[in-house]
Amino acid sequence: MTTIPRPVGRPDAARPHILVVNGRKVRNPVFVIGAPLAGTEMLARAFKRSPGFHMTLGQRWVLPVVQAFARTPSLARGHPEAAATVLRDAFAQGWQVGPDCCLGCTAACNWPCVAEQGITRYGDASPELLYCADSLVDAFPDARLVQIVRDGRDVVAGMLTDPPALAWFRPGFVNLDAEVTHPLLGVDSAPDRHLWAESTVAGKCAMRWRGTIRLMARLRTRLSAEQLVTLRYEEMLRQPAAAAAALSAFTGAEIRPVEPQVSGTPLEPGAWRRLLAPPQAAEVENVAGEELRRVGYGS
Repeated sequence: MTTIPRPVGRPDAARPHILVVNGRKVRNPVFVIGAPLAGTEMLARAFKRSPGFHMTLGQRWVLPVVQAFARTPSLARGHPEAAATVLRDAFAQGWQVGPDCCLGCTAACNWPCVAEQGITRYGDASPELLYCADSLVDAFPDARLVQIVRDGRDVVAGMLTDPPALAWFRPGFVNLDAEVTHPLLGVDSAPDRHLWAESTVAGKCAMRWRGTIRLMARLRTRLSAEQLVTLRYEEMLRQPAAAAAALSAFTGAEIRPVEPQVSGTPLEPGAWRRLLAPPQAAEVENVAGEELRRVGYGS
């Protein structure tokens, strides 16, 4: 891993590094972002099956950094250049290919890494990566971001069955009092703090999903269509070939379709109807009904 200074006088000379990993320059890395249980892992595996793509998922060098920024958003908010450097350094380690590199990803990765000599592109789909989106663009100005939107009711139903997602709600895991706002918890205001304190676990999950929708909307206003694309989870499953074609055009690489095996699992569209109790569904509507309808879900 090395970094190469950019020539003085280029328009982006203020960003002084090009990252080189495994002997190759990192160009247009692809980052897959979304709410928990929104299909980011499934899409990451499609990228991993695509020729030349080295897509990591929860890599041991990367995940602690991403989670630290998600847990304490003021770290990146107050020091954007330092946050970009830390992320770039983490990926420089996480994208290294070696005999034990597959041991560094989470079990959700479930696909071997591309051989070093075959690498042409890099990417990552670590959990909570959405909360580092601004820092990712600072670290990699030519990055391509793929964000996935899924029915919030299904996301909540899935989160309620997912221990890693629920771990964020443990007492002391996140210090909400130390932050002005907390995007991961979906807390943007004083009323949100009151709502968070009064909500059940289902309501807190709904706040998290609602927060991801707000973050994604902000990204859409900040980034160009050449740098950000939004996929709807249900359409990705219903028309995998069309989604793969759209991603191929967006990334400039041949992307394989997803291979959904979701029947009877929390990843099945509409799973909330059998997994959420009526009071839970009502609380999700109360917390996130406006966002559900804004992105095309709910009545």
